[in-house]
Amino acid sequence: MEELIIGFDTSCYTTSVAAVTMAGTVRADVRQVLSVPAGEIGLRQQAALFQHWQNLPVLMEKLREQTRGSIVAVACSGTPRKEAGSYLPVFTAGANLAKSLGAALQVPVYSFSHQEGHLAAGEFGAGGPAGSTFLAVHLSGGTTELLKIEKCTQGYQVSVLGKSLDINAGQFVDRVGVALGLPFPAGRHLEELAASAGEAELSLPSVVRGYDVSFAGPASAALRLLERGVEKGALARAVFRSIAKALEKMLRPAVLNTGLREILLVGGVAGNTLIRERLIERLEHPAVGARLFFAPPHLSTDNAVGVACLGWAALKGEMS
Repeated sequence: MEELIIGFDTSCYTTSVAAVTMAGTVRADVRQVLSVPAGEIGLRQQAALFQHWQNLPVLMEKLREQTRGSIVAVACSGTPRKEAGSYLPVFTAGANLAKSLGAALQVPVYSFSHQEGHLAAGEFGAGGPAGSTFLAVHLSGGTTELLKIEKCTQGYQVSVLGKSLDINAGQFVDRVGVALGLPFPAGRHLEELAASAGEAELSLPSVVRGYDVSFAGPASAALRLLERGVEKGALARAVFRSIAKALEKMLRPAVLNTGLREILLVGGVAGNTLIRERLIERLEHPAVGARLFFAPPHLSTDNAVGVACLGWAALKGEMS
């Protein structure tokens, strides 16, 4: 019978549960995207928390169907970030279930941040970075940050080098996507629309100040273009190009100034193909010399795999 580490992540967008074996193999990864009313661009915390409590028993049953083993540790994302005062009510759903399960089974419970879970899922899926210190970009609906990462025995030491000065990259995508009549979250649908674009080319600004970025202006510019009746596919493509250009402007000086050339990109928006292709072309060029690591798309979006992997590493560290 296998020994399993169970991970929980209850974010603003997705309920997630995962199981990892003591050999470091992902045995189960079950999720449920939260339901958002048509035309809305998110949920209130109370509504999201209620959905998590409805989803968790269903996902635990799916986990039971996919695994056969004994639970030896439990891990959760208890906060959005690893910093004092970081809190969102949605994370209490997974964290409280993890603590209850750990107490009932008398096994260790490890708590990490949601951001650390994204980093660990990225490392697991991308097979790197190899260094103990590297740069990372967390690019999602709730976060747009340039980070310096140092690996620790339990999780990561995270230093914020730059961030969004207003809305996040995912909010930029969702505002334009919902305005185009696409479902929320709009990332996958907007990418499909961009892939259908014809030869028409549209340009949106990319605003960067030092290591900080602003997406409010580009989002407003995109909505003005939409009002003018521009080709929708071209507009979708322009949104992703604007984000990619902004990231390039952030990362080029960061690589040169820090000397760190390994860059891990995580979060749902980082799974976009257009963004990945542009950054690889521009930053892995010999003039910059960076090496980029992207998780597979299914490990870029919110998931509990990274949290379960962190729990596995913490348990292994205590046993050694």
